[in-house]
Amino acid sequence: MKTAIVRHILVKDKDLAEQLKKKILSGIDFAKIAKQHSTCPSAKKGGELGEIKKGQLVGPIDKAVFTLKEKELHGPIKSQFGWHLLEIKFRMDF
Repeated sequence: MKTAIVRHILVKDKDLAEQLKKKILSGIDFAKIAKQHSTCPSAKKGGELGEIKKGQLVGPIDKAVFTLKEKELHGPIKSQFGWHLLEIKFRMDF
């Protein structure tokens, strides 16, 4: 079974997602940005989703988590909930 440790930021607007991505890439703390801007309940934990199993997240996000490079900032990625920025800390395969 595939699992991953992930954190993310969810916003309604693609432009905002792009702006936040630039801030994170310039060195501003991911968790701080998540707490300030993310509309996901995970915002309280700095965007931490914890351990995610394949198939647990909405389609485009699940696919991204299990195919994109680890330890990089990805997005904006669109889902029915809005625009996501993702950081895949690491993946495991049991």
